[in-house]
Amino acid sequence: MIVRSLGVSEKSYCRWRREYGGQKISQAKRLEDLEKENQRLRKAVSYLPLDAWIHR
Repeated sequence: MIVRSLGVSEKSYCRWRREYGGQKISQAKRLEDLEKENQRLRKAVSYLPLDAWIHR
């Protein structure tokens, strides 16, 4: 299997295939970009209560 020759575990391959298997490259890239943006926004929102408490 090509996956083994590349050093990728079967578990990682199955997880990747389940998540990205039916998508085109552009769709997978867009999903990755959206996940990064979502992570950035969650981090920003998590600091809002702290900022409000500090600036009282």
